[in-house]
Amino acid sequence: MGVQLRDLLAPRELAISDLAGLKVAIDGYNALYQFISSIRQRDGTPLHDVKGNITSHLSGTFYRTANLVEKGVQPVYVFDGPPPLEKRAVLDERRAVREEAKLQWEKALREGRIEDARKYSQQAVFLTKDMVAEAKTLLDHMGIPWVDAPAEGEAQAAQMAAKGTVDAAASQDYDSLLFGAPTFVRNVTLSGRRKLPGRNIYVPVVPERLDLAETLETLGITREQLVLLGVLIGTDYNPGGVKGIGPKKGLKLVKEQGTLERVLENVTWEFDLAPDRIMEMFLEPDADGDVSPTWGRANVPMIVRFMADGHDFSDERIERTAKRMAKNQSSGTQGKLDQWF
Repeated sequence: MGVQLRDLLAPRELAISDLAGLKVAIDGYNALYQFISSIRQRDGTPLHDVKGNITSHLSGTFYRTANLVEKGVQPVYVFDGPPPLEKRAVLDERRAVREEAKLQWEKALREGRIEDARKYSQQAVFLTKDMVAEAKTLLDHMGIPWVDAPAEGEAQAAQMAAKGTVDAAASQDYDSLLFGAPTFVRNVTLSGRRKLPGRNIYVPVVPERLDLAETLETLGITREQLVLLGVLIGTDYNPGGVKGIGPKKGLKLVKEQGTLERVLENVTWEFDLAPDRIMEMFLEPDADGDVSPTWGRANVPMIVRFMADGHDFSDERIERTAKRMAKNQSSGTQGKLDQWF
């Protein structure tokens, strides 16, 4: 879920083409969950091949990555490593929620409640090791680099951006800012619109970016205080945050008190994990600073074999998209971050 900072931030809208020529580190697990959740049939059933294997993650990885490349973006996917011990409790809770949603989805299908079925199906998203391995194989065929993080992919992507290995970190979660990404972009791998929960209404999904330095200046706080604010609101390490503390009240408290020690004198901490340890995990994340991604060129025959022959996608459409992608990889597009400012 990530830290809920949206109400305090003012992201700038952009087009994918504005990222042309830039290297963007994408939170891989975050993207794959998006693909599996959103690329489904009307009743919530994910795409699958004739053998019954789920293919929604492959469809999203291929077509949405190809779209980025066609717009001149150089993506690199960053995948989670072993989760921190401090996060396993919340991961277990999320797994239980997904299992319950799966039961509700199956029940809604049996009873013919299609809208409910789709709603529950999007909550019952399971990402397996085999799915991740398939996505990595497809990326290899596409000439797109990927990185395995020591721990959290989002932290690794943020650190790659901080070190200049890439120009921006992409995720849906605002945790990227807490992890220190100087430039953070959202909605990069999403489709052009999304359905509002419980309503037959679709709204546009627009890519957006946030600059860490600008955000800190606007809020009038330091990065350490931004992390402290996140801890008060709630992170994946202390879901829900401190009782009675929302974004605006939390910001006011942080600005008034300044430090963790003084803030703790004014709130009740009810979590097992110490707040200074949570702050440390954001300020000094477990990440590899020496990664060096290499971008290649799409191998069209291998992509067709993997997607069409192996998973029953349309060979003509796959080949056509792969050829366009390879052409764009050959031509290249130059871009620079200062075009945004």
